[in-house]
Amino acid sequence: MQERIQKIISAAGIASRRAAEKLILEGRVTVSGKVVTELGTKADPGKEHIKVDGKLINPRQPKTYIMLNKPAGYVTTMSDPEKRATVQDLLKGVRVRVYPVGRLDYNTEGLLLLTNDGDFANLIMHPRNELPKTYLVKIKGVLEDKAARDLERGVYLEDGKTAPAKIRKVRKEEANSWIEVIIHEGKKRQVRRMLERVGHSVIRLKRTKIGALTLGALPIGAYSHLTPAEVKGLREMAEGKKDEGRRAKDERRGKIIKSGAGGGRGQTHAVARRKPETGGRKRAAKKPLRHSRPRR
Repeated sequence: MQERIQKIISAAGIASRRAAEKLILEGRVTVSGKVVTELGTKADPGKEHIKVDGKLINPRQPKTYIMLNKPAGYVTTMSDPEKRATVQDLLKGVRVRVYPVGRLDYNTEGLLLLTNDGDFANLIMHPRNELPKTYLVKIKGVLEDKAARDLERGVYLEDGKTAPAKIRKVRKEEANSWIEVIIHEGKKRQVRRMLERVGHSVIRLKRTKIGALTLGALPIGAYSHLTPAEVKGLREMAEGKKDEGRRAKDERRGKIIKSGAGGGRGQTHAVARRKPETGGRKRAAKKPLRHSRPRR
C-alpha cells in the first residue's frame, strides 16, 4: 500500500512529519536508489527500499510512548553538532527510534514526552488543542499580586501577547519564591520571558505536568513507558480541547451572523438600508406645474 513518504518516515520513528518533509526537501531521502525531493511522492514500504541518509528505515516499529524526567544541561534533540549531552543519551535500553514531542530548554528540567507516533506528537504539540502544561518555577524575589494578575491576563512579548495563564504562589524563601505556572502555548522560552517581563528572573524551571499526566516520583534522568490508559487520556484531552475550540469558533461565528440578521447577505454589523414603501396607500403623484400663457 502506497503512502506519503513523510508519513512513512514519521511512522518509522525517524522524525516528525514536519522534520521528515525537511529531510525530503534537502535530498536526504531515497526510494529504491532514487533521490526524492517532492513532498507529494508516495511509496510502498512493503515493496520499496526507503533510506534516510543512506540508512534503510524499518517502517514496522511498534508505537512507543516515553516520559522522561529531563535534567538541566541536556539538549532536547537526538543529536547535537556541538557535541553537548542530548536526551538520546538518557534512553539506554530503548530499541526503537523515538523523537521529542516539543522541547525543553537546555537549562529546563522535567517532563518530556518522546514517541515514534507522528499523529500523536502533532496532536499533543499543536497550540490549537490548548493542552495545558504545568511548570514549577523558582524566581528571584516575590511575585506581587499585580504581576500575577498581569500574567493571568497575558503579557506582551516580542512575538506577541501571551494567552491567559494560571498562576499559583507555592512558597517563599529568604530572597526568592516558588510559583506554579500553567500555560497551553509553546512560544520559545515562554515561561522565562513572561516572568522577566514582570520583573523576575528565573532561577530554576521544571515542567511537572502535561494535561493530566504527571511526572510523579520519576527520578531525574530516568524514563518510563506510558501505559495505554495514559496515552488514551492525553489523546482524549487534546481532542476534547480541539472540539471545544471548534465549538467556540462556531458560536462566535453564529453571534456575528445573528447580529447582522436582516441586513442582507454578507452584512453583519451595518444597519440595513430602508427599502421604499410598496404596500398600503400610494402617494399621489405630484402634477407638473402649468405655466399660464401671458395675456396679450
